[in-house]
Amino acid sequence: MITKVNLPYASIWMDLMGVQFTQDYVDAKGIRTRYLHSGSKDKPALFLLHGTGGHAEAYVRNLDAHGKHFSTWVPDMIGCGLTDKPPVDLEIKVYVRHLIDMMDALGIEKASISGESLGGWVAAQFALDHPDRIDRLVLNTAGGSWSNPEVMNRVKTLSMAAVEDPNWDRIRTRLEFLVHDKSDICDDLVATRRAIYAQPGMVDAMHRALVLQEMEIRQRNLLSDEDWGRIEAPTLVLWTSHDPTAPVAQGRRISELIPGAKFVVMEDCGHWPQYEDPETFDRIHLDFLMGK
Repeated sequence: MITKVNLPYASIWMDLMGVQFTQDYVDAKGIRTRYLHSGSKDKPALFLLHGTGGHAEAYVRNLDAHGKHFSTWVPDMIGCGLTDKPPVDLEIKVYVRHLIDMMDALGIEKASISGESLGGWVAAQFALDHPDRIDRLVLNTAGGSWSNPEVMNRVKTLSMAAVEDPNWDRIRTRLEFLVHDKSDICDDLVATRRAIYAQPGMVDAMHRALVLQEMEIRQRNLLSDEDWGRIEAPTLVLWTSHDPTAPVAQGRRISELIPGAKFVVMEDCGHWPQYEDPETFDRIHLDFLMGK
């Protein structure tokens, strides 16, 4: 792998230089699903799930470290990124079904699941619905535990503005919501999301993804305290000091509801700790996933 150095220009390709990875598609019961993959396929399987309106590039800085130990799969979830966008409202069990269909298509019986934000919400529901198909669970600034109307409106407003008029400033503003240090959002990442959001049909797709920001729909998808308590998989709840969606106390509460869960707070990060501080994230994440 190329040694990372501080340069005046950062890019996704700089993060991937020297990394052995592939980009491909799989047919998940009729949904053409894009993914990034690193690591040998004879290693234990790991899925990394992005957040609302996101895509696989959320994890470009983690592919190398995780590919050394896991067959690491980073999909664009249904309705997101370059994956198909069927005309269906994207409630949590739709994402879970798509993940199961993807695993089946790839011949993967069991995997560890790590999700950020929406991805964590999906991962938690997956652990409840399919306990026999999950090894370890990581909830990274995960949704699914509460409803904050101010945050919901912010996510909805920023996302719709970015997709209805995917100009540079609106895309950057949406991405800056995810990080504590706004300078960490490089032009290459803005250009990537801009290309994704400019696809035909993205406005419709975003409306369907944002149904979880509508209070009635969100409430019926939330996990109850009893649900959190039924999670059997070994679990890491990873939070950050500057998460814009929920305070540290909310992450700690989730961890206290899940039997035996480990709770860790990463400092000086926002909603994307895996991107903002990949070295610290990879160390914490891999130690847990490998049972250290």
